[in-house]
Amino acid sequence: MVRELITGIRSTLVLWVLTALIYPFLMVGIGQAFFPNQANGSLIRNAQGQIVGSALIGQPFSSERYFWSRPSTTNYSSFSPEEYDPKNLENLAQRTGVSGASNLAPSNTSLLLQPWYETPANKDMLERYQSPDNPDLINLVQERANTLKQAGIEPTADLVYTSGSSLDPHISVEAALAQIQRISKVRGLDPNQVELLINRYTDGRFLGIFGEPGVNVLKLNLALDSP
Repeated sequence: MVRELITGIRSTLVLWVLTALIYPFLMVGIGQAFFPNQANGSLIRNAQGQIVGSALIGQPFSSERYFWSRPSTTNYSSFSPEEYDPKNLENLAQRTGVSGASNLAPSNTSLLLQPWYETPANKDMLERYQSPDNPDLINLVQERANTLKQAGIEPTADLVYTSGSSLDPHISVEAALAQIQRISKVRGLDPNQVELLINRYTDGRFLGIFGEPGVNVLKLNLALDSP
């Protein structure tokens, strides 16, 4: 009985050392030695060497000078220090440290209001349609498309609807190309030059066969600001 107990304790200790110490440290060591960028979060730095984000997590852009990301139900899990309110933890939890699409049913008309985070171009529009006195959501969809067109953007699916995680850092190549005229006009750039940047920051299919090519919005916008 005692011998079996000792054997069990020894086995537990050996497995604990292997799985809780040796294996994790080995994986961390391999990651830091061979994949340091990925192991540290695929962080992106600007020209001044400051960390501005991760290549794996999207960010909201609303300025006319930048390519716009996909809409996000969680505002890309971001908030400003001014928005922090410990009395409203529910709202804070919905904005930070979370990912995922809405849990509303596909038939819920509220989904039509969610994809757009606030920007100067759509804030007033959302306030009008969120009012119970103006429930015509079909007109909202049409007005949303018109807003994109007025900005010189041909509406595409990923500029209107969120991704499954709401943190997608990429937009489709078509969505990026649709914004070329706006970017070129605001920045005074040759459209062909902007298209070359899009091609440079387009990630191909995973392993060459999975998924579709996508443009990393953060990398592309940083390239626009580069001298």
